[in-house]
Amino acid sequence: MNIVEVISTINRMQADGVIERYAIGGAVGATFHLEPVSTLDVDIFVSFRREPGSVLVSPKPIFDYLAARGCGMEGEYIVIAGWPVQFLPPTGPLVEEALAEAITIPVGETPARVFTAEHLAAITLQVGRAKDKARLLQFIEAGVLDAERFQAILVRHQLTGAWEVFRRQFLTDTP
Repeated sequence: MNIVEVISTINRMQADGVIERYAIGGAVGATFHLEPVSTLDVDIFVSFRREPGSVLVSPKPIFDYLAARGCGMEGEYIVIAGWPVQFLPPTGPLVEEALAEAITIPVGETPARVFTAEHLAAITLQVGRAKDKARLLQFIEAGVLDAERFQAILVRHQLTGAWEVFRRQFLTDTP
């Protein structure tokens, strides 16, 4: 499996106008800021284009583009260079902001758009599954978060209450 080939394919899709912008999120996005972790898929967040004359968005142009280049489907994934890839729309204002403010990180010679550490951490807090809480602890312990930027994101997206609960639960010595 070759992540550089996946990123190159996504960059070509953007250059060819199939997608407007993208950013890598999820566990693979986190590995750009943290130690690598095992994951099954690559989450690519994209701004889907509207079909001409329609108010609906469709992932069909993405699937058609990749199918024409030999990529196959496995369940909900499109397999690119051996990696199962999910193309996901922003699920709300936090993810929309993360997509808009994604940073470019080189992977060898290939540029990759990736959610910032602060946005990834805020998204994990918002989602709140056990594995997300563990990842948020990884971000904190690795010291990769800009505290001021992270707090501003939490305030903008009404996550300060969830942060306080998390902080009391995991970051204090007393219950």
